[in-house]
Amino acid sequence: SHWLSPANNKGEHSWAKHYPYCGGAFQSPINIKPELLRFDPTLRPVEVQNYNLSPNEQLTLGNNGHSGDLLTYAGDLQISLPSKMYISGLPHRYTAAQLHFHWGSSGRPAGSEHMVNGRQYAAEMHVVHYNSDKYPNMSTAVDKSDGLAVLGVLIEVRLTNLFCLIFKLADQRVQVPGFNIRALLPARLDEYYRYDGSLTTPPCYPSVLWTVFRNHVTISGKQVLATALYSSHAQDSAPVPLNGNYRKPQLADSRVVLVSFKEGKYGLQNELALLLEHECKSHMNDMAMAALL
Repeated sequence: SHWLSPANNKGEHSWAKHYPYCGGAFQSPINIKPELLRFDPTLRPVEVQNYNLSPNEQLTLGNNGHSGDLLTYAGDLQISLPSKMYISGLPHRYTAAQLHFHWGSSGRPAGSEHMVNGRQYAAEMHVVHYNSDKYPNMSTAVDKSDGLAVLGVLIEVRLTNLFCLIFKLADQRVQVPGFNIRALLPARLDEYYRYDGSLTTPPCYPSVLWTVFRNHVTISGKQVLATALYSSHAQDSAPVPLNGNYRKPQLADSRVVLVSFKEGKYGLQNELALLLEHECKSHMNDMAMAALL
């Protein structure tokens, strides 16, 4: 498993011993800070094609919590995607392969991989594509410098299903009907951060053109609580909860993060202002509830 409990002393700090790229340059994720940003007026909106899948199309939903297959980019809850899906508006045409999620734990609910100005979100979804202009499949593209493009979607939790399926054991697979993958993305696909980075699990190839959308999506707390995943197998004596499957921010080094929008300070002040407003409202609501009680 790529994600091993810290109690086993085999966490991400040891990845570089077995996978040299994990200790190299251009690693992901990163903390997207103001000093890294540069507005690029040539960036085009991301265009998603054939993302609205028919219910007649069967997708494979799997719990990859203990997968040994490095080419699956195990995000632990993963959905295979048909090759007719692709994105344009990038330097090449990129064909979809799969999407997966990273999240926190009950003790530390924040679990997004990318941060924006130090803020970590509850979870993050990655839609993985390979450069089909140059390579025939994901396996061929995975270690090439221009091989992959990943759409990163930051997820926040509204306390009021993500997936209501419960996978008790790792490596389970079920078939689910196709649905509108576009509905999982933010409404605006023209506002994003873009930089050159890597896979966030071993072997950490620096082969990813990252597009992290500025606007997050929101799910309910009930959806999070309804999801229970384990990284253990049927033969294991006790179930091992699958959580905290995010990689910590890596050094930015000399990289620049391009942004496709200008308003505010690349949206960071607006983001902080909205966060402050939310916190204030929550505090006032708590005070009102205490008064009623």
